[in-house]
Amino acid sequence: MSDFSENLLTLRKSHHFSAELVAVKCNISYSSYRRYETGQREPGLSVLCAFAKFYNVTLDQLAGLEPLPF
Repeated sequence: MSDFSENLLTLRKSHHFSAELVAVKCNISYSSYRRYETGQREPGLSVLCAFAKFYNVTLDQLAGLEPLPF
């Protein structure tokens, strides 16, 4: 797993969200979300921005360049 996929999973679990909820809120399919979370695929910039906005973190935090805020 990459830092990004691990951070995505950590953020989702720390907020007690389902993968389905995050996918809906970020306007992507559930299957795409699961691929991002498992490290099978990497999202484009627009999806990365949607994740960062949804979780209220920076892109650097999401990518693992800076620590998550908790």
